[in-house]
Amino acid sequence: MNFQVGIEYYKAGKFEEALTVFNQLIEKDQTQTSYFLYRGRILSRMGKTENALLDFNQIVALEPYNTDFIADRAVVLHLLNRNEEALAEFDRAANLDPNNPYRYSSRAFFKDRIGDLQGAIEDYEKAIELDPEDAVAYNNKGLVEEKLGYSKKSKESFEKADDLVGYKAPENKQNTAPKQENTVPLPEIKKEEKESLTFKYF
Repeated sequence: MNFQVGIEYYKAGKFEEALTVFNQLIEKDQTQTSYFLYRGRILSRMGKTENALLDFNQIVALEPYNTDFIADRAVVLHLLNRNEEALAEFDRAANLDPNNPYRYSSRAFFKDRIGDLQGAIEDYEKAIELDPEDAVAYNNKGLVEEKLGYSKKSKESFEKADDLVGYKAPENKQNTAPKQENTVPLPEIKKEEKESLTFKYF
């Protein structure tokens, strides 16, 4: 069994087979973060989130300043409803990597999920400040503003997102579907973060 075989099983949704491969790989070599990363993802997809956290703990122990791995661990903590610990990890990732807009947009997404809507907006605004071309951040900020009843602000955010991706809204908006169906879809993984963990993996 080798790493690539395990990846193919994982991508095909054959989690039991993938788990067997990564268990064998880790038994032979416990220094490879990629082995623990994928086994953690597999365990989480199998509903074994507590076990997955052990693997993400190991990943962070191996690379304590890797902000992708810190944020990965934060996602797992959130899935276990350990949100204070999750927030602390998202904060740590942002503190270590303060010029990366993804640190703020991912924390904003988390804050939205736990009901800290104002905090989510602040983080999306920081992400946009660092990357003014981030249509997804504008779109998601608009969704949060909409939840708070900020109609004018949400409309402006949606329009900015639409402009950035070249989307042209129908002239007569009265008969269109709800805004959520017309806005820029949230990608499963941001282009520059293809190898990092997002909520999609769980």
